[in-house]
Amino acid sequence: MLRASRELLAVRSPLDAELMVSELLGTWWGEREPGSRARNTDLEEVIGEGLVAYAGQHESPAALALLSGIACLGTPRQAAAAECAALVLIERGIKRPGWAEHVGAVAAGDCYVNSDAFGDRDEAVCLFSYGGTEPHALVLEVDYNAAGMLSDGWVTSRVDTLLERCRDGDARGSFRPVAAAEARRLLEAALAVTHEAPEAPVSKTFASYHAFIRSRIRALPPPGKAVRGGRSADGPAARLAIHEPDSAWAGAQARRQAWSSDRRAMLVVGFLASDEAEDLSDRRAASRCADHIISYGCEQDFGRPLRMSPAKVETFLLDWLPRKIMLWPAEQHAMPHVLAAWARWAGRRRGLDSEMVNQTLDAVYAAMEPFTQVYRDPSSFGLDTKLVGRLLPDADLEALPRRAFAFPVLRGHYKGIDLGALDPAQLDARRTLLAADHDDAHGRPASDQHIRRHLVLSDRLWRGDPPELWEAAQRLLDRGEDKHAVQHTLMYLIRDVGDDTARLKIELRKLP
Repeated sequence: MLRASRELLAVRSPLDAELMVSELLGTWWGEREPGSRARNTDLEEVIGEGLVAYAGQHESPAALALLSGIACLGTPRQAAAAECAALVLIERGIKRPGWAEHVGAVAAGDCYVNSDAFGDRDEAVCLFSYGGTEPHALVLEVDYNAAGMLSDGWVTSRVDTLLERCRDGDARGSFRPVAAAEARRLLEAALAVTHEAPEAPVSKTFASYHAFIRSRIRALPPPGKAVRGGRSADGPAARLAIHEPDSAWAGAQARRQAWSSDRRAMLVVGFLASDEAEDLSDRRAASRCADHIISYGCEQDFGRPLRMSPAKVETFLLDWLPRKIMLWPAEQHAMPHVLAAWARWAGRRRGLDSEMVNQTLDAVYAAMEPFTQVYRDPSSFGLDTKLVGRLLPDADLEALPRRAFAFPVLRGHYKGIDLGALDPAQLDARRTLLAADHDDAHGRPASDQHIRRHLVLSDRLWRGDPPELWEAAQRLLDRGEDKHAVQHTLMYLIRDVGDDTARLKIELRKLP
């Protein structure tokens, strides 16, 4: 990497230099340590900070050029170390490249958002320059069918051409200005979603641009203090972004809008009473299916249950439902038909043209056969339907393995009590089920204190709080550890950290 940095000495443009350093830093972004389920932040320390330390030991122009770039584009720890190392080399007489004087003088300009017709994604267009020279635009794509993550980004110096094409292609009035401070808040949130995803579906070039994107987002003015092009952040552009009712960008600003249970219920009633739902024969199954469609729109699509698109219905049917929701047989059969009726009804309510509605319906019909193949029928897990229903009163299919791990004994008798009649969602029932598990496993009763500690663990596993808890349990189980030994490891770790969830996450990540 240090040898490759010699190319920085032939560069005159600070933009070209930053992009080259960003590509170098992207070499290991998103990589995982072998056997790890998630990105290992230690790679930034081992490779990124190790590279800074290594470059600092070499008194060469290439090393100083590399350190100058990392000081602007690296993580906070990398940037601080790179700046210190660069100053040492400068004091020793190493000459900096000419572009190094400009990379830290980035000024943010106007920002725009370009929404697609279906509301699947937004392109944020943010303008920058080096103190008024070498203007360039960063285009960032936010994908609302992937939890609102930042999935792609690219740079162009042809700013006027880009803006002209955006305006010319704006047949539906979707290209508009936004406050730079608001753009920063939303893009930071989108980038955080990307960082948190174990397998982020980003573009092939995203890693190369990642450091540059992170640096440019930081260069935007922070919310509450922004003045964009002489206009305050609460001007017309900001009000437009905040109050536009059916905009994906506006929905993202509010993050996931609060939808009360009464409001959701009224939406279901309105749908079932519509002409579009008239042919749905099983009204009970249709009502449950509509509940899931609304939940997905409210919780996964930023409070937009009426927004339908080909990409959204495909993600809903073939990814979210099979992974997340337990459907009874009647609901499995009804779901694609209910979704098609919902798409027609929602399209009419939103005033979409027939061509857009038909494109969405085509996607529903195309997904029907794959849906029956990919949907994970709980009966295929080797558990009977009644038992699965006790573990999943909220239909959260994703919770089944961790709840079965927390409460492995759900049938039989213990001290004259029929365990099959107990509800594991209730505290008293949980205490009995855990006591029965210990009695069955060890042949002797456990102390009240021990059961209380198991109760704390089982409650966290039931809720999936934090997600790292079940991830750590799976790693230990994959190593061949005994179930009770894994439970005890997690149980005493929770006891030792108390109510400090942040510390608990750190300690869980340290487990093998």
